[in-house]
Amino acid sequence: MTEEPLKGVRVLELGSLIAGPYAASIFGQFGAEVIKVEPPGSGDPLRRWRKMYKDTSLWWYTQSRNKKSITIDLKSPKGQKIIHDLILETDIVIENFRPGTLEKWNLGWEQLSAINPSLIMVRVSGYGQDGPYAPRPGFAAIAESMGGLRHLAGYPDRPPVRAGVSIGDTLASLYGVIGAMTAMYHLKVNGGKGQYVDVALTEAVLGVMESLIPEYGMFGFIRERTGASMPGIAPSSSYPTLDERYIVIAANSDSIFNRFMVAIGRQDLADDAGLKHNDGRAARCDELDQIIEHWTRQHTLEAALAVLEEAEVPASAINNAEDIYNDPHFRARDMICEHSLPDGESISIPGIVPKLSATPGTTKWLGPKLGEHTAEVLKHLGLDDASIDALKAEGVI
Repeated sequence: MTEEPLKGVRVLELGSLIAGPYAASIFGQFGAEVIKVEPPGSGDPLRRWRKMYKDTSLWWYTQSRNKKSITIDLKSPKGQKIIHDLILETDIVIENFRPGTLEKWNLGWEQLSAINPSLIMVRVSGYGQDGPYAPRPGFAAIAESMGGLRHLAGYPDRPPVRAGVSIGDTLASLYGVIGAMTAMYHLKVNGGKGQYVDVALTEAVLGVMESLIPEYGMFGFIRERTGASMPGIAPSSSYPTLDERYIVIAANSDSIFNRFMVAIGRQDLADDAGLKHNDGRAARCDELDQIIEHWTRQHTLEAALAVLEEAEVPASAINNAEDIYNDPHFRARDMICEHSLPDGESISIPGIVPKLSATPGTTKWLGPKLGEHTAEVLKHLGLDDASIDALKAEGVI
């Protein structure tokens, strides 16, 4: 059996929906024991988001894979005592409440780190733990807007649009994982102390905005929406095909552009000294897009892809879910995986990213039933059946 790279690491997840829980999911995929704390009775709202199978969201089964679910009322003093006990054996806490919420419940950084000085706490919020906006509620849509991404999405003559997924949440999740692993290295290897990782959704978005800020700071340049093309990088856009599909072509490096022009019968452009480098091509991007579109409209998507693959020019169809589901490359890379739901029905879920050569991640089980592991975890803390039943009767668990 393959060794799990995070075996022995315990992660306690406090929070709901996407940003915090997705970060915890990544730890669980690589062998950490992830204990997810949910409110008794209702659980994480994600359990009922998007498409449902019977009474459970398909998204829940995917995002909560490999997690243990326990139910605790975090507002209850007895529930807080349980968390304090769990913290003694916890390496990482991940939470995504509004700043100040956990402090009101005696579960903030100061309280928990006093119990376990080696603790690492990932705190994901809309605007960060401090600053004038810290108390505000924040979701991915707000972060994508404030961080600049929404302003660039869409066409210049139309209102801004959003990506079809909560990209601000998942970006924050990834930064949270990076921060936690960096803090753990410092703790374990450098002999450092526990610390908290402050991740703001707004900053996670701003952090991937490339040259947006230096271009404004230096030149006062405000980048605007450019539709399907990539501003200042040419040619790189989507183009219609004969069969009314769209093909994305990214021929923006010098050598690839040369091969691309030869492949579509435009040796004259391949030889044009003014198009040899990107700055020259960017200045003539509209001209190039018209020439490329003229070519793509004469070919079906499949035929155009075949020509570009032969010429080693990066290109792709714009895939929908069906295209992805049936793609042989994703299948060969185990990125579409089949698992069984509790009633035996099969479900397809995305595979694990990244792929480690010696200690790859695994999906051991799908998202658990609400409170499925409560008794198991509490018994590990030394509680007997009678004590657990009493806590349940009081609504603590």
